[in-house]
Amino acid sequence: MHDIGVIFLTAQSWNDPGELLSLSLNAKAILPEGFVLLAMLGTLLVDLAGERTASRWAPPICYAGLSTALIILATQWNGQNQEAFLGAFIADNLAIAFRGVIALSTLISLLISWSYAEKNDNPVGEYAAILLAATLGAMLLCGSTDLVSIFVSLETLSVASYLLAGYMKRDARSSEAALKYLLVGSAAAAVFLYGASLLYGISSTTNIQEIGISLLTSPSPLAALALVFVLSTVAFKIAAVPFHQWTPDVYEGSPTPVVAFLSVGSKAAGFALAVRLLVGCFNAFDNQWKLLFTVLAILSMTLGNVVALAQTSMKRMLAYSSIGQAGFVMIGLVSGTEEGFAAMILYMAAYLFMNLGAFSCIILFTIRTGSDRISDYAGLYQKDPLITLGLSLCLLSLGGIPPMLGFFGKIYLFFAGWADGQYLLVIVGLVTSVISIYYYISVIKMMVVKEPQEASEVVKTYPSKNWQLIGLPPLRVALVVCVFATAVGGILSNPLFQWANNAVNGTPIIQEAITVASQGTIG
Repeated sequence: MHDIGVIFLTAQSWNDPGELLSLSLNAKAILPEGFVLLAMLGTLLVDLAGERTASRWAPPICYAGLSTALIILATQWNGQNQEAFLGAFIADNLAIAFRGVIALSTLISLLISWSYAEKNDNPVGEYAAILLAATLGAMLLCGSTDLVSIFVSLETLSVASYLLAGYMKRDARSSEAALKYLLVGSAAAAVFLYGASLLYGISSTTNIQEIGISLLTSPSPLAALALVFVLSTVAFKIAAVPFHQWTPDVYEGSPTPVVAFLSVGSKAAGFALAVRLLVGCFNAFDNQWKLLFTVLAILSMTLGNVVALAQTSMKRMLAYSSIGQAGFVMIGLVSGTEEGFAAMILYMAAYLFMNLGAFSCIILFTIRTGSDRISDYAGLYQKDPLITLGLSLCLLSLGGIPPMLGFFGKIYLFFAGWADGQYLLVIVGLVTSVISIYYYISVIKMMVVKEPQEASEVVKTYPSKNWQLIGLPPLRVALVVCVFATAVGGILSNPLFQWANNAVNGTPIIQEAITVASQGTIG
């Protein structure tokens, strides 16, 4: 209300009040989201014309919208920080970096979706529209600086995710996954709203920067309770232990391309939200939220990687793996240094390629065999060496084996944590990384080492490999791009390091937090 009042008072000195209002709304800052929205509307329109028309036109419309959004984000990089929606959204380098990760993850998820949708006889147009709606919510969440805009973006992402999880309506597991996700997600939304209402009551504003100033100048006991509520919502979005219970069931029951998007796009939005709220709003409780996140990180790394050892389903294994990966990323957030934040951003970009590459291979295997069991991959190299090679490289990267991209991402995280004195986190990270290497290499060993007579029945009846099947070229493109980036990205990682450092240097709230922390250390 204060911002709107200022606008109308100032408008008296302007010849055109509409011009001032347009400057305050600043649609240019959210132009990438505008093209995603246009693509979503376009897919809905072609879906009305029938499934055949949607199958033909939905993919190019999605490609055009997301590619244009990525190009615009690239032009905004290292530019002037732009605010939109009366200060409820900011397009700084942090927002641009995470929005780019989300848009790219959606683009790759769509590439691996078409053949899967055709195989299961699911409508393509409405699926693409819902996925783009989730992308729109996730991208807006990355730059939201107001409790209202955060909640609207969060719910846009969440509701679309519920629909995607239950998209295979004839599959009982998909419906069960959607119901579990809906119930737990609704509880998380209610908890966030309660925490947000406490923050508004304490500070009389919904702007998180002004709330942060209010908590510094006039601390309140209720702020600690609000911190717990808000942190619970953040932990739910990034699937941190003990807020992870929904993850294995949702991952196993949801369509595999949806799981690929949730594992990267939704998680990236969750970490962007964590930086906005915890660093930008709760800087008065810096030690408290870092302690809580330290506990969450240790629990996530330990439980995620240990429980993954016992899984027999590939998707459940990657679900627990993603919980452990979230714990690794939290090391950078807890460090709170320039290197820590940069390592967090870098690892999310690396995770995009190696995780989506693994899912591309899994989807291709599932399309050809209908199986998701790890034991059914036995002897796969004899029938399809290309999938075996791609999945092996991505799993090795997830485990942190050099010279893969994941190795350099983990080294950067561990280095930042050790430099900041987070010795316990780094030691737990190193130990659990060794555990994760065991179950990743177990899958590779099963694919590669098995003798011909020991191959699974599924592999023995594996269809002749033909990479020219209708509907598979987009999936092949996604697979090649992700595997190439995973394998070569580690060797040529310097541009990624520079990109992550620029994201930190171009974000005011991070620079302010780093300055305050350094002054506190000196003092």
